[in-house]
Amino acid sequence: MASPPPYGRVWNFSAGPSVLPVSVLEEVQRDLLNYGGTGMSVMEMSHRSKDYDKIITGAEATLRRVLDIPSNYSVLFMQGGGTGEFAAAYLNLFASKAVREKQRQLGRPLSCDYLVTGTWSKGGMKEVRRLGGHPRVVFDGVGEASYTGVPPVNEWRLGKPEETAFVYYCDNETVHGVELPPDAVVDAVDPSVPVICDMSSNMLSRPINIGRFGAIIAGAQKNMGPAGVTLVIVRRDLLERDDDSSDAVRNLPSVLDWSYFDSTGSMPHTPPTFTIYVCGLVFKWAEEQGIRELERRREARAKLVYDEIDAHPEFFRGRVDRAYRSRMNLVFNLPTPELEAQFLAEAARRNMVQLKGHRSLGGIRVSLYNAMPQEGAETIVAFMREFYANNR
Repeated sequence: MASPPPYGRVWNFSAGPSVLPVSVLEEVQRDLLNYGGTGMSVMEMSHRSKDYDKIITGAEATLRRVLDIPSNYSVLFMQGGGTGEFAAAYLNLFASKAVREKQRQLGRPLSCDYLVTGTWSKGGMKEVRRLGGHPRVVFDGVGEASYTGVPPVNEWRLGKPEETAFVYYCDNETVHGVELPPDAVVDAVDPSVPVICDMSSNMLSRPINIGRFGAIIAGAQKNMGPAGVTLVIVRRDLLERDDDSSDAVRNLPSVLDWSYFDSTGSMPHTPPTFTIYVCGLVFKWAEEQGIRELERRREARAKLVYDEIDAHPEFFRGRVDRAYRSRMNLVFNLPTPELEAQFLAEAARRNMVQLKGHRSLGGIRVSLYNAMPQEGAETIVAFMREFYANNR
């Protein structure tokens, strides 16, 4: 097996909060007590200071370069996690000038199209329904709510463009291990309808054509930094309001208001300063690696594990259709729950942790985010081979 990580660390396959680049952690450690000669930690620094302004504006500028974000898109550092953005996406779109005008022309409430590929897209749809919206189910899994892939496009039940406020989907489902191919959804949706995408668990793992989306939301705690920040990249025309006295605006809490955050540089109140600082360091690390190189690494790591799963499908029982298997969260079961418990225990004794599947599904989940080195994937594959040989 490969050498263990430095500093007595383990191979951390957590689905989130996830492993961070060691070089970033080392820089955080060096700056923790005295950031840049200021005599204080970033955790102690005023968010209104010039030093912190450089941190947050630098983080945004770096991310814009890494993802080639067009100038007509705003980048926001929000709180509330992906779950908060379930509500924020719906509330902000229905407060926007463009959607309100379309609704006036229709003469009745617009629908919201939801592609349900697993737990998180289903959660987003439930939130809209709870808030009194009108979600339309484009599809809910394959067959009878089996979250193992995506049905053919000709089976999707997309609404008419003139009746639809937006289309929402989750690009990578961390629980079920389903990931959509690039552009699969935007290719199928009429360009007049904004596409809202949750990219929490595969952001920064491959290039994205940002300009084809209305908005992208992403929790930081998978590929971008610690928990506590949710990134929103939103097309600026969707932030325009025509009537600030409307119910749609008055019912939008300030803490979820994209337009409000945009007007204040993501700081209408004290932001999670330390988390944004760490995210900025991760963005710099990603820029140094290069987004194409990060994509190459993600494919290589995932291929190692999937090749082992495919070599013994009767033992390592993958759940997801090959065309939609996640490169970030690789899920499978073993023949019995007892073998799964044994697998987890033996892996932990060898410093491989956080491999237990989500509580709703069980099984094994190997999460391979950007900061997981190739050696980590090689280590888990070597263990899988040995475990198979001893227990088949």
